[in-house]
Amino acid sequence: MLSRQTRQTYTTLLDAACLQSGDAPVVTFVATDAEPIQWTRRDFAGRVRHAAGQLAQFGIQPRDLVIIAHTQHLESMVLFWAALYLGAIPSMFPTLTEKLDPDIYARNLSELVRLSEVKAVFAASEYADFLRGMLACSVYSDSDLLAAPSVDVQPYQAQPEDVAFLQHSSGTTGLQKGVALSHGAVLNQLASYSDAIQLNDRDVIVSWLPLYHDMGLIAGFLLPLVQGVPLVLMSPFDWVRHPALLLKAFAEHRGTLCWLPNFAYNHLANRVRERDSLGLDLSNIRAIINCSEPVRDDSHQRLVERFADNSLRPDMLAVSYAMAENTFAVTQTVPGHQPTIDRVDLAALQQQKRAIPVEAGVPQVSCGRVIAGSQVRVVDDDMQPLSERHVGHIQVRSDCMLTAYYKRPDLQPFSVDGWYQTGDRGYLAEGELYVIGRTKDLIINAGKNVYPQDVEAVINEIEGVHAGRAVAFGVPDEREGTELIAVVAEVDSDDAAEHKRIKREVRSQVGRATDVTISYVTLVERGWLIKTSSGKIARAANRDKWLSQQTVRSEG
Repeated sequence: MLSRQTRQTYTTLLDAACLQSGDAPVVTFVATDAEPIQWTRRDFAGRVRHAAGQLAQFGIQPRDLVIIAHTQHLESMVLFWAALYLGAIPSMFPTLTEKLDPDIYARNLSELVRLSEVKAVFAASEYADFLRGMLACSVYSDSDLLAAPSVDVQPYQAQPEDVAFLQHSSGTTGLQKGVALSHGAVLNQLASYSDAIQLNDRDVIVSWLPLYHDMGLIAGFLLPLVQGVPLVLMSPFDWVRHPALLLKAFAEHRGTLCWLPNFAYNHLANRVRERDSLGLDLSNIRAIINCSEPVRDDSHQRLVERFADNSLRPDMLAVSYAMAENTFAVTQTVPGHQPTIDRVDLAALQQQKRAIPVEAGVPQVSCGRVIAGSQVRVVDDDMQPLSERHVGHIQVRSDCMLTAYYKRPDLQPFSVDGWYQTGDRGYLAEGELYVIGRTKDLIINAGKNVYPQDVEAVINEIEGVHAGRAVAFGVPDEREGTELIAVVAEVDSDDAAEHKRIKREVRSQVGRATDVTISYVTLVERGWLIKTSSGKIARAANRDKWLSQQTVRSEG
């Protein structure tokens, strides 16, 4: 198994297969209406050494934090490894796009620069000049890199306990909380997870996932490059517009493994045209792994039914429970075996916090068993461990856990007895983990973590909305296989034209600020929203009130 070299030979990420000599493929970048670009190990290692020499010319030194916010995937990959080569600490970050409000993006990035003492930001050329005027650190563009000379540098002699890189939250804002991961923790994760998915030298990983998301960074980038498995990569923007690109990559490059958030199953089933999938052979797939969103059995069924003629089978679908704080995976179902479906009594689940099996119960999809080196427990509100089939808070402990939140001593992620508190709720049954919801108010929309308070902050600035009287929450949508975002806001006017303007402003302003789409906007009279005794908006109570008063439908 490929985990053997990670455990027995590698001591840091600079031992990775992608930096070794030879003509074995490292990455093939595919795009719609373009010829594939393929780099071998020799190509990749040479580009990394050249870029490391450029970074040294820019004054980047060991332990400097470097933010990579490029639109170009291949250049981002090279910069990441070049920073590691110098002993700097790289972190992938969402890039500024035309969909985002540039001032809000720059404000968030500026706060990260301040809190984490960022040395340099690498950004796309079209945004670099703007960011230079907003950030208290150096900003380098694509053009700067093309023009920069390179000097010979020696690889930094890192230690396993040294922080290798940061993973930042995949949320739309609030990105200042950097998960610091050591070389040793990352290598432990890659070894254990390679065993869990039975990774072998015949595998080919296919991915469209953004590199700033933990699933994209670890499963769709570091795992193949460290273990020497070929990677077929594409832009997430290209994939969203042309979802058949993923299936073509599987067929043309004999892909075997892929990780997807739940919404992507529905996107593929709903958006790929018959003529674009005709004749594509998907029989080489070993596992399409559902991760990062609550897993829905109907999404799995829809995908299999849609692509059955392309040789997609139910046993090709798998599930993992993962988080950036554990580097990536905590659990994994067995490849080649359908995930267990646990049908439970809904009333008992909601009222008794127990998962009682019943033949016609609601389906809960297993996330599998804990991978080697990790532990999971479920506890009650008093942090006391619960027995199987009792719903509570999920906690994790492992040998691949974060070192800390980078330069944030005010944030303590562990319980007093050393368990990471995930904020998720679920239960264990026959050794398998079932995740049923989040203790936190986090909304997961199309693979993005959306913080309600960020959406509400934007809405509260809109003229006509009663300041401080807006709430955002997630609404499950079966067709899209993800959570849609609903907003309820109190307004003073009852004029229809004014309501139409406010709804339009809510959608446009939130979209610009957070790059998410609001599906439902409900405007209500003053006093409609429920607040807690301490004066805070009660999101769960307002969600329940909203759902009870209407049939969910698109408004405005």
